[in-house]
Amino acid sequence: MMTLPLLAQNPAQTRRTTPPAPAARTNPATLLQAGPMVGASDMREVKLWVQTKSPARVQIRYTEAGNPGSSQLTDEVKTGKETAFTAHLLADRVEPGKKYTYELLIEGQKVSLPYPTTFQSQPLWQFRTDPPAFRFGVGSCTYVNEPDVDRPGRPYGANYEIFGAIAGQKPDFMLWTGDNTYLREVDWNSRTGVLRRYTHTRSVPELQPLLAGTHHYATWDDHDYGPNDADRSYWLKPVTLEAFKLFWANPNFVFNEGCTGTFMWNDCQFFLMDDRTFRAPNEMPDGPAKDYLGKQQFDWLIDALSSSQATFKFVVIGNQVVNPAKVAENYSNYGHERDRLFKAIAKAKVPGVLFLTGDRHHTILHKLDRPGTYPLYDLTISPLTSGPAKATDDELKLPTAQAGTYLSERNFGVLSVSGPLRDRSLTIQVFDTKGTEKWSRTLKASELK
Repeated sequence: MMTLPLLAQNPAQTRRTTPPAPAARTNPATLLQAGPMVGASDMREVKLWVQTKSPARVQIRYTEAGNPGSSQLTDEVKTGKETAFTAHLLADRVEPGKKYTYELLIEGQKVSLPYPTTFQSQPLWQFRTDPPAFRFGVGSCTYVNEPDVDRPGRPYGANYEIFGAIAGQKPDFMLWTGDNTYLREVDWNSRTGVLRRYTHTRSVPELQPLLAGTHHYATWDDHDYGPNDADRSYWLKPVTLEAFKLFWANPNFVFNEGCTGTFMWNDCQFFLMDDRTFRAPNEMPDGPAKDYLGKQQFDWLIDALSSSQATFKFVVIGNQVVNPAKVAENYSNYGHERDRLFKAIAKAKVPGVLFLTGDRHHTILHKLDRPGTYPLYDLTISPLTSGPAKATDDELKLPTAQAGTYLSERNFGVLSVSGPLRDRSLTIQVFDTKGTEKWSRTLKASELK
């Protein structure tokens, strides 16, 4: 049974220092709630995260692989109730292109963990070599059962061993594309409920090895934002944004509102889009006033895509974009804005755009042919641990639906980018909960120009 912390003191940060000898011999592992988790990576810094069960001093000691005399300490952080006992730690003495092992210290004592704790800094390859190959995991829809507050009947979540299967693929990072936790009726009207739900999901034992040895980036969808199908009218969205920022270690947030951000990994750029904060209600009649991304975020995306020199430009967003069926919460229900997006991408002559989506509780690849330019692909990967759902028969007959890519079971994706800079390839692999490959496809960058 996982223990959840009480949710006032603010975390206090002290100078980087050698941990003092502990005053008591308390096992530090008993203070650990969740993590450590490795977050955003760049050439000069790596973000890390941890959560304790009660107020505690936390710190990370990290060492370059193969260089035992290179140990460094992050600044120490004191966790507190006001921030759900979470801590963000920064490894800011890394060198480009290095791998590191690390140790978590709680109250100055090392926490012994039964799995690898590693991270990496990104390499400086520009103007020197071809970009290195890399692999990343993709998944959405993580439901963790809590019988006392779940709806009666068959449990909705299962197969938590999928996190071990993802870790077994050894991706460089994991991309969480929404519904990364499921707020319930008991949660979404209070800050206490929101923080408790985020804690409950993050504490799954099977998840911890993946958190500790793989970098993580995330955007959200309705269930980690608010109630089912929640839109811009959700009354507690500043609180869920606060929770999102407390529990994820993303590299940046473009706006004061919402979780929009971006990051590079080698020669590829990822655009983490927010499909909730600015979204008009689903039932609103379609037209110019029916926002999905909203004007500010829409304009930023087109500007960012236009200025990007990345080989592949992955637009990461909760709901399906390319699928033309007006079902569920697909972007097609916001057809006016969707058409504007496609036209803006074509007008700006932006190469290499692909969409990574979730939400639908099944996996499928859609491809939209466009006259005079390259096709737009939309890879939906869903669900991780939530209940699978089927696509409609009409959807599967659409010309955009790619044969052999539909999967209605719990699954995850691994995307690999490889090859010389002028001839990069993207290979998509989809695996079941045990890590068995179900299908694969390879796209060439030259096909997206």
